[in-house]
Amino acid sequence: MSKIFVDACFRKPTPYTPVWMMRQAGRYLPEYMKVRAQAGNFLNLCHNPALAAEVTIQPLDIVGVDAAILFSDILVIPNEMGMHLDFIKGEGPIFKDPIVTEADVDALLGGEVAADKLTYVYETIKLLKEQLPEDKALIGFTGAPWTLATYMIEGQGTKTYNLCKKMMYSNPELLHKILRKVTDVVKFYMEKQILAGADVVQIFDSWAAAIETSKYDEFSWSYMVEIAEYLKEKYPHIPVIMFPKGIPAFLDKVYGNFDVFGVDWGTPMAMAKEKLGSRYVLQGNMEPCRLYSKERTTECVEAIQNIMQGEGHIFNLGHGILPDVPVENAIHFVKECQRVSKK
Repeated sequence: MSKIFVDACFRKPTPYTPVWMMRQAGRYLPEYMKVRAQAGNFLNLCHNPALAAEVTIQPLDIVGVDAAILFSDILVIPNEMGMHLDFIKGEGPIFKDPIVTEADVDALLGGEVAADKLTYVYETIKLLKEQLPEDKALIGFTGAPWTLATYMIEGQGTKTYNLCKKMMYSNPELLHKILRKVTDVVKFYMEKQILAGADVVQIFDSWAAAIETSKYDEFSWSYMVEIAEYLKEKYPHIPVIMFPKGIPAFLDKVYGNFDVFGVDWGTPMAMAKEKLGSRYVLQGNMEPCRLYSKERTTECVEAIQNIMQGEGHIFNLGHGILPDVPVENAIHFVKECQRVSKK
């Protein structure tokens, strides 16, 4: 049975434009909060395949999205490379001993050895393949090497990225060494997600906007493209989605062997279509805060549909859904996307 989401990634005809939401398995759903409480904490939930599979499926049943995205976290990668990770309430993720020296990088596990430790992720995917309806695609994902490196160097989320950028400009060799090591793990991690049953994979570069445009290819995009190329060469039937957030000035320079380009809400869809629409299917890009108003949601969905005309497009938000969005508004978004694009 064909999957509408996979068909759309390959620009095949679909009865309507499929839709999903970043962070769709998340805190806005009371059902998710119940399972998370059962798990004890966020990391326990990531490590428990049965519960992670349960929350992955919730938005399909409750909200009606056209694809499931694996419930996990990008930081399980550095965690299994050997960095101690905690999620502190009110503070977010914390790495106790961030990377400072070359010796710190050398001490981390690399390549397939590190990827092999992420068994709970692959187990979750296998469970989902048994539980998901045949026509629903499962999206696997990873953080981009640059985004992962920011946490590994800063030790936590940051608004200034001063430690990473200090390294970028004063010791670029060390930063490239970190990016190389992470990239080699991510290649195997993505491959193992595909072998476990992921139908599509997405690479999230959440902190792309922290790099000036002239340096973006060197310190992020080239590594993302290398991962995509590795996957497409071995698994051409698996769509690869790239989502670099906040880099409209880089659109002219986008290149690489992948299928779908994720457009964030700060990049006008018409501009993305003009620059990239002939080469890549575009995904996005409603401002997530429009979900607070059904009227503003409908207005935006109609505007995006007018630009994309149901061709080479997947509906999504321009970043993740926020925790206090009413569930009925998320359902409204999905129904509106399906309504306006019905062929």
